[in-house]
Amino acid sequence: MVSQDLSVEISRLSRQIGIQIGLLISRKGTVEYVIAGTAGGISIPEPHRRRTHPGRLAGLRLIHTHLSGEELSSEDLTDLAKLRLDMVYALEVRENGDPGLAYGACLVPADDGAVVWQTLDPVPTHRIDIPFETFIADLEDRITRTQAAFSAGANEDRAILVAVVPSLSEDARIALLEFQSLAKSAGITVMDTVVQRRPKPDPRYVAGKGKVVDIYTRALALDANLIIFDHELSPSQARSIADLVNVRVLDRTQLILDIFARRAKTREGKIQVELAQLRYNMPRLVGKNPSLSRLAGGIGTRGPGESKLEIDRRRAKDRMTRLEKDAAAISKKRRLTRQRRGRGNVPVISIIGYTNTGKSTLLNTLTKSSVLTADMPFATLDPSSKRLRFPREVEAVVTDTVGFIRDLPADLRVAFMATLEELEDANLLLEVIDVADPDMEYRMKAVDEILKGLALESKPRLKVFNKADRCPRDFAQDVARRYGGVAVSALDRSTLAPLIERMESFLLSAPGPS
Repeated sequence: MVSQDLSVEISRLSRQIGIQIGLLISRKGTVEYVIAGTAGGISIPEPHRRRTHPGRLAGLRLIHTHLSGEELSSEDLTDLAKLRLDMVYALEVRENGDPGLAYGACLVPADDGAVVWQTLDPVPTHRIDIPFETFIADLEDRITRTQAAFSAGANEDRAILVAVVPSLSEDARIALLEFQSLAKSAGITVMDTVVQRRPKPDPRYVAGKGKVVDIYTRALALDANLIIFDHELSPSQARSIADLVNVRVLDRTQLILDIFARRAKTREGKIQVELAQLRYNMPRLVGKNPSLSRLAGGIGTRGPGESKLEIDRRRAKDRMTRLEKDAAAISKKRRLTRQRRGRGNVPVISIIGYTNTGKSTLLNTLTKSSVLTADMPFATLDPSSKRLRFPREVEAVVTDTVGFIRDLPADLRVAFMATLEELEDANLLLEVIDVADPDMEYRMKAVDEILKGLALESKPRLKVFNKADRCPRDFAQDVARRYGGVAVSALDRSTLAPLIERMESFLLSAPGPS
């Protein structure tokens, strides 16, 4: 592990010059890095070597001195996990410069597939008798086998989810389940979920600096390559957290934007998603060192040139201007279509509701169409409009809209305003609710708040309690009566007769298209 001669040499030198000294030693026994620190610690550089397999360690062990007789620090253990070192040993340096006790630790596989550290009993440096080559070979074999058992079939993106809540309330529990569902909908394997109670998020690190370091250590242990916060990170928060951790950091807005980007199929949907992404990213375009990235300057340009950051921003602004023009043209076309419907006295029924409640399935069954459906959030992003003829020869246009979700990011709300404009001209809103959802009332409240934000709370609305086939029939009917709605199963057309009758009666009694 470390020879007694080397222990004596670095201990005496460390005491002589009054700073900690660190050595990164290869498995061949070669000293690859010598680190001169301060009296209280050392800063380990990122080794050039890279692991080629998740179960492999770095092939380097850290030996460093401690001048105050302290044991392994939290920084030592974090570096062990972060760099996946073979081992770490802190050597106590006595007042006369002789080495005292040696405090060691190594990584070991845990039952849940994680890799955690294990501290070793302190011993005098001349008593470190670990058979190093055999020990490391066996350790890597155990880590590889354990991780393979837990990573079979895992997606490329493996994330730790982070939520900061003021209390562990019922609303917080529901929001957390929804956050996990969003991550899975984006094709992410959730390795762990961390919930921290704080009166309000930390202004710099959201969860606090120490907690972020702990989360990062957990991410390293689980071989996660993403940390996702259930909050919208400000540009300064994103930068502060990125300075602490060496994995990608995303927030809830980016997660939803990614899902939208996956789901958008039409030109309109793609324009809206890209516009939302650009609006989100513009204030977050920050160069590493703008003064060192001047381009296009010198002879023939007559000026200092633009930094890469400035070029990125200008291109983003130009792209946003083009997309906004395209979005405006789409909005104008939709407005003309609505005007033609109004002149033709064709009423409009808009299907709204929380995401993943069965809105598209209801549209398909009502109009005998084939809009994409799936059991996941935001399965349908692009709006659809279909004609529906009622038994008494009344016709209407039924439109499907993007699903609602709590705290819909402002950039998305602005980008999809052209789609939501459809709701303004609707004669009737069909609010689809998953009656089998135990958190139904929470989601109903969220829909009410969103409609209020869109100034649509006074629009005529009929509550449709879908998925009645997934709960006792009497329960669904009782809930529907309580709210003056209709219980249906969108998969079974025979259950839709009461809904069709209610819609037809409303249209026949209404004064006309609004």
